[in-house]
Amino acid sequence: MENYLQTSEIIDWDNPRILDLAKTIAAECDTPEAIAKACFEWVRDRVHHSSDYRMNPVTCRASEVLQCRTGYCYAKSHLLAALLRANGIPAGFCYQRLSVHDDGEPYSLHGLNAVHLPQVGWYRIDPRGNRAGINAQFTPPLEQLAYQPQLSGEEDSQTVFPEPLPIVIEALQAYPTWDSLLLNLPDTLLNAFEDYNTMDRDIPAKP
Repeated sequence: MENYLQTSEIIDWDNPRILDLAKTIAAECDTPEAIAKACFEWVRDRVHHSSDYRMNPVTCRASEVLQCRTGYCYAKSHLLAALLRANGIPAGFCYQRLSVHDDGEPYSLHGLNAVHLPQVGWYRIDPRGNRAGINAQFTPPLEQLAYQPQLSGEEDSQTVFPEPLPIVIEALQAYPTWDSLLLNLPDTLLNAFEDYNTMDRDIPAKP
């Protein structure tokens, strides 16, 4: 689990602002599961999704997401991982491949998190932010994610990465505005990564 607790250039949970927020959130919780839920809901509800709110700049580093209070799904997952790790809770990154317009090509990656809970094991959560048609919740052991891939060409990877995919970081750092990134969302086939670190249990169905 050490790899899922580390600080890094992108998941800079040792940043003072992240540490302060992580401590504040945890102060009102009495179990790791309660802390994880509170961190998830804070990022989901208090950080604006860049394209939903048409907000700049495009953020990437966890501390930058916290400072600007905006980010694409990938960036929001970076902050959530940082808050969880700052509280000693292992957290990683998961990806889905989704149709951008829900009708086939083009496709893009969607970023979310997995958190390791003592009574559940790896459990996926999606902090992208709810809106009409999207209702992501923290309801272990059942998942309730923002999206459920259904079309041919879409993928729902079970792999938990300790660090964000390089293609995601490159996209976030290459495009400075929400609309420029929206036209250049990162995309790759996820099947090639399945052997990296597949979860040790089946993913429960959406309730």
